[in-house]
Amino acid sequence: MLLYASKLSFLLMAPKPQRIRHMVGTTWQSAMKKARTMSTDDTETDSSMKDAFSKYADYLNNINDKRERVVKASRDITMNSKKVIFQVHRMSKQNKEEVLDKALNDLTAVTDQYLSRLVKELQGTDFWKLRRAYSPGVQEYVEAATLCNFCKTGTLLTLDEINATLLPLSDPSVEPLQINILDYMLGLADLTGELMRLAIGRISEGELDFAEKICSFVREIYRNLTLIAPEMDDSSDMKQKMETMLQSVMKIENACFSVHVRGSEYIPLLGSADTSYPLLGMPDIE
Repeated sequence: MLLYASKLSFLLMAPKPQRIRHMVGTTWQSAMKKARTMSTDDTETDSSMKDAFSKYADYLNNINDKRERVVKASRDITMNSKKVIFQVHRMSKQNKEEVLDKALNDLTAVTDQYLSRLVKELQGTDFWKLRRAYSPGVQEYVEAATLCNFCKTGTLLTLDEINATLLPLSDPSVEPLQINILDYMLGLADLTGELMRLAIGRISEGELDFAEKICSFVREIYRNLTLIAPEMDDSSDMKQKMETMLQSVMKIENACFSVHVRGSEYIPLLGSADTSYPLLGMPDIE
């Protein structure tokens, strides 16, 4: 304290130019020291910010690369699932078991070769973030699997049964990829369109009983989905597919109705004793 007081008294007693030079020098040294401190802080801040944004860039690049791989896997699943559906439509009275067995074998190949690749890509991650990338392929797979199961057993393949087939494809140590309820229902909505085509084909071959079974099955799916669709506010896809599904139901019903009504009118005129004789689309006889 005495030293500081002596310096202060010395400055006050010194001539004015000397006091000014001393004050300027002190101010300049203080400013330089502060500038060096700020420069060091700015450098550290820039370095930490650069590291943070570098991590963000790596994360986004990895997500984009994964999305591209997932989209490719989804396309492969879609393409090969469509082949399974086309195989089912080759079914007739004479080759039903043979065609269905081949379709089921093809579906197993899709599961083992293509769906497994998608499972390995998404297992243990937040796969819901990439749902838009793989949803089309999953929907097509659900459509093919449920179509094969209906033609083979006459029942609906449930979501739990489909997910059970995916578990062996996943690593037990990580969270497995599971098909969500929305993709399952969207796949069921597409299934009704394929069942409509199948029903028309069965009617043309005289299998009216099978067509009526399809009609009841599709009607039941539509009835249950109409109870759920209004609650799905965020799914415009389902609302669009509900309209298409109603058209499929009406086409099957009209086809079965036409065979019953118009077939009973024309069979006696044609001299046929076969009550299942297909006359769908025959013009009226005056």
